[in-house]
Formats: sequence, C-alpha cells, structure tokens
Amino acid sequence: MFSIPFYKPSIGQPEIDEVVDCLKSGWLTTGPKTKQFEAEFARYLRRDHAVAVNSCTAALHLALETIGLKAGQRVLVPTLTFAATAEVVRYFDAVPLFVDCRPEDLNLDVADAAERIKRALAEGQDLAAIIPVHYGGQVGGVSGIQALARQYGLRVIEDAAHCCPAYYRDDATSPWKTVGTDAEVSCFSFYANKAITTGEGGMACTDSAERADRMRIMSLHGISRDAWKRYTDQGSWYYEIVAPGYKYNLTDIAAAIGLHQLRKADLLHQRRTQWAGLYLELLADVEEVVLPRVMPNRIHSWHLFSLRLQLEHHSLDRGEVIAELKRAGIGTSVHWMPLHLHPYYRQKFDCQPSDYPCATAIYPELISLPLYPDLTAEEVTSVCATLKQILARARPVFAGHRLPAQANQPVARTSVGQLS
Repeated sequence: MFSIPFYKPSIGQPEIDEVVDCLKSGWLTTGPKTKQFEAEFARYLRRDHAVAVNSCTAALHLALETIGLKAGQRVLVPTLTFAATAEVVRYFDAVPLFVDCRPEDLNLDVADAAERIKRALAEGQDLAAIIPVHYGGQVGGVSGIQALARQYGLRVIEDAAHCCPAYYRDDATSPWKTVGTDAEVSCFSFYANKAITTGEGGMACTDSAERADRMRIMSLHGISRDAWKRYTDQGSWYYEIVAPGYKYNLTDIAAAIGLHQLRKADLLHQRRTQWAGLYLELLADVEEVVLPRVMPNRIHSWHLFSLRLQLEHHSLDRGEVIAELKRAGIGTSVHWMPLHLHPYYRQKFDCQPSDYPCATAIYPELISLPLYPDLTAEEVTSVCATLKQILARARPVFAGHRLPAQANQPVARTSVGQLS
C-alpha cells in the first residue's frame, strides 16, 4: 500500500448523496441524470452539444464515425499518446499516421506533421483527419493544427482526455477559449484518475446538432433518438434501428457522480495548480530533471505532473528511480511508451525508433509524480525530498568524491535538441 498513491479521486458527500438518490429512484441506466450532466457539461465547455458515453475511447470512435472515416484512409495521431487515440482509427481499418512530439510540452509537433502530410500525399495516400492530444492537460498548437486542416482539408477531432478545464488563446491580446473550441468534436475522459471523474466515462462535445444526434444514436445500438424515454411516461415501447450502432451509453449512476465533480471542477483545478506550483518550486534547483512548464497563452489543467530525468546526470535509470520511490511508499506512473515502439504498430506498420527521434529519446526519461486535488503540502514536500535523495545518491563518483549537482553540466544530446 502506497502512503502517497499516484492518484486518489476527490469524492465528497454530494457525489455520494446523488448516487444514493439515483439508486432510490430506480433509474440506473441512461436517464434524467445523464441528460442533466450533458446539459451542464456543454454549458461549462461553452459548446452547443455534449453526448455522454462510457469512455473517451467511445467518444473518439463516435467522432470518427460522424465524419465518415473509411478503410485505408490516414489519420494523423501523435505517437506520444495512450492506446485509445490510435486504436479507434484501426476500428475502421484506417491507418494512424504517427507524428513526433516536440520537447517543449510533449504535444504533437506541427512542423513534423506538415512534413509527414507532404510525404503521404506524394505517395498518393488519402488523408482524412488529425487527432491532436493535449499532453498532461496543456493545450497544444491549435492554430498550427487548424492551419494544416484548412490547407489539406483535414477534419479535426481533439483528444482532450486530460483537459477539464484547460484554456488557450492565439496571442496575448486574444480572448481565452476553452479546450476544443476550434475542433469539430472534442472528446473528454472521466476515468478514475482524470481531472473530474465518474469512474468510467467520457463526453463528446460539438457545436453541430447533426453530429450530436448521430453520436447519440450510435452510442445506443443505432436505435431511434431518445430511445431511453421508452421506459418513462413520455415514451413508447416502439423504436427503430436506423444504423448498426454500439453500446456506449453512460449510466445515471456514473452521471450522478459527474454532476458534482463538474460543479467543483474549478476548485479541483485550483488545487491541482497549487500542487503543481509547489512541485515546480521545490524541484527548481534539481539539475537531474527537466520540469514541465506552462507554455505561453495556455492555462494548464495539470492532469499530469510529468518530468524528465536527465539520465546522464546519475547512475540510475528510470525504472530504478521508480522502484526507489515505490520502496519509499510513493506511487508513480509513465506517460507513455510511444505507440511506434509497441509491438502491434511496430510490426503492422514497420515503425522504427529512428522515425520519431524526439519521442524515442524522451520516453526513457519520463516519469509522472503524484498529482491530485487532495494532496497536502507535506506530501508534495515528501515526494520532492525523496526524489532529491534518490538522485543525490546516484550522482557519479570520481576519485572517491561524489560530484555536487551544480558540477554536473548537461551533455550535448543531439537526439532531442537537434532533431525535434
């Protein structure tokens, strides 16, 4: 048992009371609480429509279905992402066209995407869409992605699984926008460790009534609209199947949790930001790590606090650092092993590590520290002190003397700095 787990959800009495109310109502599957959650989430994200589903994976799948993705088409996907972003492309027998990350914020590298688009078109490939992922909760290069989409006729589906809330603007004089504002569909996750949670769950947001209706129908077996009402006094036993759909609907039990998570989303975000700030302060003088940073004109959601270990500064590798933290009772994680390194994509599409030099170089360095609203200052301080001790013990020793951190100068690393 970890004394400081990697994550712990912030569940209060309002969520518990709402779930009990749901259980007492007798309505457990998709129903009035789900509809209320959709309406409140759409208002919060400033989108016209929100469709509640059982995962962000489902939301991404439905979003691609609404744009008519076809077998053989290419969809640009960052290689530094979770499995879901690419697997939904494969559901259609379409092909994920991986894009490298940029070291500044680990988001999709727009310049690399542009080069891969040019090569794909030269080879006669059919490009359909791009799915940017906002790594850790920091919105990526939206304006650059939109420019690519306009130039090459790509549909933009945003994987905003880490972002509730997150904001961006084009420059310091522009108004702030909520994540997903410029996408056809933006997809959110309510998994157990996300910014707000329903345990399992997701949401697809759009300003298109037509897309929302299609996703809603396809999320419940492709049966006619508002089919859930057939068990109310407003409904009818009769329904029609209009398409071969899926079983992706969110339950009212999950929505009951989501309603109160959403209502305190700003407070949860403030706490995450507070603890991220304390991490940044306490680790600022540690030369063995590269800390995450907030990019200009961005408000980070701080879903993750992922730093990079500078492996040339000490004798431990990432796995050993994680093991040492685990022995100290501190939970960690890694986000993520790039998709091009996984056996399926490596073998299916002949991916080589050298094809994505930045992600390949950065992956062995990544480690995510505990970050959740109910952390305490003492716990953050303990994590930082423990990490510092582990790295200090592992500094190189020369002629019987351990080098101080300030004496360790960075080694030139062309694999990242010159290739990204």
